[in-house]
Amino acid sequence: MFDLPDIPNNHALAILLLTVGALYLFRRDDIRLETSCLAVLLMVIVGFHLFPYVPENGQKLEATSFFLGFGHEALVSVCALMMAGQGLVRTGALEPIGRLLAKIWKSAPIISLLLTLVIGGILSAFMNNTPIVVLLLPILISVSLRTNTSASSVLMPMGLATLVGGMSTTIGTSTNLLVVSVAADMGMKRMEMFDFFPAAAIAAAVAIAYLWLIAPRITPERTASMSDSSPRLFTAHLTIKEGGYADSKTLAEVIAHAGGQLKIERIQRGEQSDARIMPMPDVVLQAGDRLRIVDTPDNLKEYEVSIGARLFMGKHAVDDEHPLVAEDQQLAEVVVVPGSPLAGSTLKNIRFIDQFKLVAIALHRGGKAIDLYRKLGNVTLQLGDVLLVQGPRENIAKMKQQGDLLVLDATTDLPHSSRAPIALIIMFGIIATAAFGILPISISALLGVSLMLLTKCMDWRDASLALSTQVVLIVVASLALGQALLVTGGADYLAESFLVIFSGAPPVVILSGLMLLLAILTNVVSNNAAAVIGTPIAISVAQQLQLSPEPFVIAVLFGANMSYATPVAYKTNLLVMNAGGYQFSDFVRIGGPLVILMWLVLSFVVPMLHPLSPS
Repeated sequence: MFDLPDIPNNHALAILLLTVGALYLFRRDDIRLETSCLAVLLMVIVGFHLFPYVPENGQKLEATSFFLGFGHEALVSVCALMMAGQGLVRTGALEPIGRLLAKIWKSAPIISLLLTLVIGGILSAFMNNTPIVVLLLPILISVSLRTNTSASSVLMPMGLATLVGGMSTTIGTSTNLLVVSVAADMGMKRMEMFDFFPAAAIAAAVAIAYLWLIAPRITPERTASMSDSSPRLFTAHLTIKEGGYADSKTLAEVIAHAGGQLKIERIQRGEQSDARIMPMPDVVLQAGDRLRIVDTPDNLKEYEVSIGARLFMGKHAVDDEHPLVAEDQQLAEVVVVPGSPLAGSTLKNIRFIDQFKLVAIALHRGGKAIDLYRKLGNVTLQLGDVLLVQGPRENIAKMKQQGDLLVLDATTDLPHSSRAPIALIIMFGIIATAAFGILPISISALLGVSLMLLTKCMDWRDASLALSTQVVLIVVASLALGQALLVTGGADYLAESFLVIFSGAPPVVILSGLMLLLAILTNVVSNNAAAVIGTPIAISVAQQLQLSPEPFVIAVLFGANMSYATPVAYKTNLLVMNAGGYQFSDFVRIGGPLVILMWLVLSFVVPMLHPLSPS
């Protein structure tokens, strides 16, 4: 039996309250995560500076010590691995795998789904799963379009499979690196790359079976992105009819009469190709003038009636025999992914039309397609947004080859270069040197980034795009909160309270309860924050039970990785949600049972493979 814990000191109480506030801020969609992280970090630092804390050893805790997260080994490792992963993406090193899967999908879709899940899981064990999802999304969507099947039945299983695979090694996710590093900082023996791989592999096998055999059958059918409902733009001419409204009116009057939305690119007067008039507001239109405009079919027909004109495509009037056509035009769906120049910016700010020679005509966000193309340039884009763009095939191919944007629906190949084998060798070297204990992962990853830069597998621009301000700040803020909880005794208080709740329960049940607590928390707030806060609690629980801390730390690691039940739990969930047209409830329906399944399996496997031995 455990007695009720004593009320913690004022500093611990303040940090506990701040932790609750931080977890609330981290889940708010209307506040940028970077802003929340910076605010939490400042509150910790300023608070300890204005109200100094002196532990029992009498040595004052310096507020500036919380800045050490910016130089923490875990953060260095995370950033270096993100940059190294970008080298694989830029060289197209993973593209042969994508081509192989695309070929197999044509002949054996059921086996191909299993192969896709397995390959996605294995790759995610050694690199960030975002580029893997980016690689597989267009393949699966393209296959579904060609076979006239629903992409929604395969996209979510694929995304969840990469999350399952990511928890099997110390470098699989930033969450793993943080847990391992924080535990080592607290005096626990540092875990090696494959120390918890057997337990993760057993659970992953069960998860893959669920995602292969059950998840596709219980996933509601959704419309992927904007494949059916989004508008398409057409270039056409409106020829002014004699006696019509526009005849002898100024251009300004005609535009106002059309509702102010008519956008005229040029005016052709006469048969000579050079007989063009600048579309100035005071130009007086005449019968026979041809107005070149680009718009949707509905708007084009509306303008034809409202201004008294005739709609032409080339030499033919638009009718049933000569409908609107878009020659050499292609629609493409572009996803806003981490590192994209679109993330957190607007199309106007990055000069999208000038840079890519394409027109964005619709935005897909939160499960809904929105026709905003006339005002889309001023909309601040978010991670997971899907833009429908239109333009010549050549321009879409160029955009895709640049590699900055994820193009879901286009016929061109992904980038591939002769340096792909070099990038693969470098990544293998990063993993091998860390796995065999030759170099710490922070050093081997940085060395790998240097080699990728030297061999021109990527340049500094690519490396900087790979870095995420969100990841950096959430790691630093979480480390600061975790350290504050530890030094003030807040972690001990939470651990004691946790043990009171489970008073009299066997250690196996306590471990299982801790894992479930983290699994719930990680689906509501950042998994990194949950992991860094949970690790000190796990070690404190183990110390009070006088047991080895390793099984409890592994339980925290696995629990914090179960980001399956909500789309906001992990960034790739948002990408999959928007690409597949899923709703929030779909993740609960598919990911919720997966959380329970993984929790039950790991609650049995972890104590078996990592015995709860006395410390």
